[in-house]
Amino acid sequence: MPNDPFLLLGLSPGFDLAESDIEHAYLARVAAEHPDLVSGDDEAAARAAALNDARAALLNPETRARVLLTRIAGEDKDDSLPDGFLFEIMEVRSELENAAASGDQEQIKKWQSWADARQTEYIEKIRQQFAQLSDSPEDQEIRAIRTTLNAWRYIERMIEQAGLIGR
Repeated sequence: MPNDPFLLLGLSPGFDLAESDIEHAYLARVAAEHPDLVSGDDEAAARAAALNDARAALLNPETRARVLLTRIAGEDKDDSLPDGFLFEIMEVRSELENAAASGDQEQIKKWQSWADARQTEYIEKIRQQFAQLSDSPEDQEIRAIRTTLNAWRYIERMIEQAGLIGR
């Protein structure tokens, strides 16, 4: 896999990576690419940029899960979602948009809490799914992870669009 963040940073592929391990691996590698140390190496800036991208990908749990799943099962355009998910999300999105439009801080905080709780749930569910994944994963195991990731990403996008990220 070209520009594989795990390979670029020299980390063993896995979902449960400590932020400090990612940072340590990044700093160890990016120091060797610093422009002052590699003068005349036109590729150093590109390698440093690739390391920055790898760090960002692995620090984000959702992106890390997607990268890991791609390593395990390859790319896939499966966009399936859990049963009943779209109906729930349409209701939540409507209420969230109304709260944001009206500036109702109490409701906005309620939806921020909801979003935080859902994110925590998805991180734990993905953690468990990867931990239980067999050495030769079955299609149903891969589909279950993809479905969870699709739902998680859907919620992340909704939150970003509503302006609740960076709160």
